[in-house]
Amino acid sequence: MDVNDKFAGDKKRSPPIKVLSSQLREGKEHTAPNGKIECTVKRLGQGKTVPLKVSVVWMQGTVLEVKSDNSTTVLLLDETGTFLVNGVSNIPKGKPCLFPGKYVMVMGVLQSCSPEPVLRAVKMADLSLNDVIHRRMWKFEVQDLQQTL
Repeated sequence: MDVNDKFAGDKKRSPPIKVLSSQLREGKEHTAPNGKIECTVKRLGQGKTVPLKVSVVWMQGTVLEVKSDNSTTVLLLDETGTFLVNGVSNIPKGKPCLFPGKYVMVMGVLQSCSPEPVLRAVKMADLSLNDVIHRRMWKFEVQDLQQTL
């Protein structure tokens, strides 16, 4: 396989869309033509009502549990429910986030939408330093982005 072919697929990946776990749980899961899992979700807020199709997401939440298996799985809680993140030990800066109580952001590729959302981590960062602000603003950030797209 040519190296350029490998990266051509990555270039076609959509940017991460900010979502809440409840949106994924209530969304409709399907397989896109490229074979990737997508979830059609209802937008937050007033205004645009056309559903969003998401396959790469940006989520935030509090670490509840860390399972150290082959790739490390983390259970997170946002204001609407729990979601799982796989592959955290395979990403740069993922390990410092692996403590219960930490407030983190995660970008990842959807693996499943329901009954509980599951992501494969691409990036993770600790937001605990300013967690009060991040927690308060998160739903507004999600709504603002979804109404802008």
